[in-house]
Amino acid sequence: MITFEKVTKKYPDGTVAVDDLTLEVPQGTLTVFVGPSGCGKTTSMRMINRMIDPTSGTLTVDGKDVTKVDPVKLRLGIGYVIQSAGLMPHLRVVDNVATVPVLRGESRRSARKSALEVMERVGLDPKLGSRYPAQLSGGQQQRVGVARALAADPPILLMDEPFSAVDPVVREELQTEILRLQSELRKTIVFVTHDIDEAVKLGDKVAVFGRGGTLLQYADPAFVLSNPANELVSGFVGADRGYRGLQFFHAAGLPLHEIKTVVDDDVDGLMLEPGEWSLVTRADGTPYAWINAEGVEVHRKGNSLYDSTIGGGSFFRPDGTLRQALDAALSSPSGLGVAVGEDGQLIGGVRADDVLKLLREQRRVPELG
Repeated sequence: MITFEKVTKKYPDGTVAVDDLTLEVPQGTLTVFVGPSGCGKTTSMRMINRMIDPTSGTLTVDGKDVTKVDPVKLRLGIGYVIQSAGLMPHLRVVDNVATVPVLRGESRRSARKSALEVMERVGLDPKLGSRYPAQLSGGQQQRVGVARALAADPPILLMDEPFSAVDPVVREELQTEILRLQSELRKTIVFVTHDIDEAVKLGDKVAVFGRGGTLLQYADPAFVLSNPANELVSGFVGADRGYRGLQFFHAAGLPLHEIKTVVDDDVDGLMLEPGEWSLVTRADGTPYAWINAEGVEVHRKGNSLYDSTIGGGSFFRPDGTLRQALDAALSSPSGLGVAVGEDGQLIGGVRADDVLKLLREQRRVPELG
């Protein structure tokens, strides 16, 4: 457990970076510090491993005051992931990952073997171990950073805006990877971000910081979205916080409607009425696009499927969330969100009004009529 008790960080020029912070980070949970630039979230996190020392107050890790622990020894027991990975460019990837175990006295041979295993765990091909960081993509470099932090199997992991430098697609992949790893490893993680969507997706608990280093609210993500503590929190989480909150409601129970389908090789023989849509699938049955009567005619004239169809929008799984289901329905040109199984095969379709109806039922709010 990590505990802040009335912790303040004040610099010699009078700037207060963190003001009277009191909170507990439970063991085995992922806690997100979120807020605008200059709110003290990174300073708070860096006091945990004594990259910065508090001016006053007490910060303990597993009951020990960190200011009374040798900082080098403290840091060797805490994983640290930063923006842009922070890899050493002159070392091969495997040696970057093996850094902390070697510093702790493990033989280089043993540390490298363990490093390759950790790389595989975070979704990296061990063959990349012989490369240098510059030879990897941004997403791969960030995975190496996570692997390095996990290599010595620390109980605590600090992550300082680790995914802010990668593109949105890679960022979502890395977020999903962290959730998968956390479900297996149950580390005590403190994750810093300025992105409220990232915070509510990842966090077991979310600490919202305001300018001047003050803690505005500390609660589970669903509560922060549904019950912001004040106008500052409300403004930060955004006017669309109700939509974000859909990710805390399960899609199980949504009625699934039958969807007309056609295999892509058979599009020319498809008969559709004006306004009617068909879902185009590959030969293996996985859906990927929509086509209407106009699109069929375009294809019959010799145009490609790419020019004749409209992207399928986002798909969702029935064991997912209402937010994913609503995204699928709203992004579909037919108005039917596509539900698929683990194998990518079509299960059925869902309408936006089905999502809203189930949401009302889950919230136990009666329909107005």
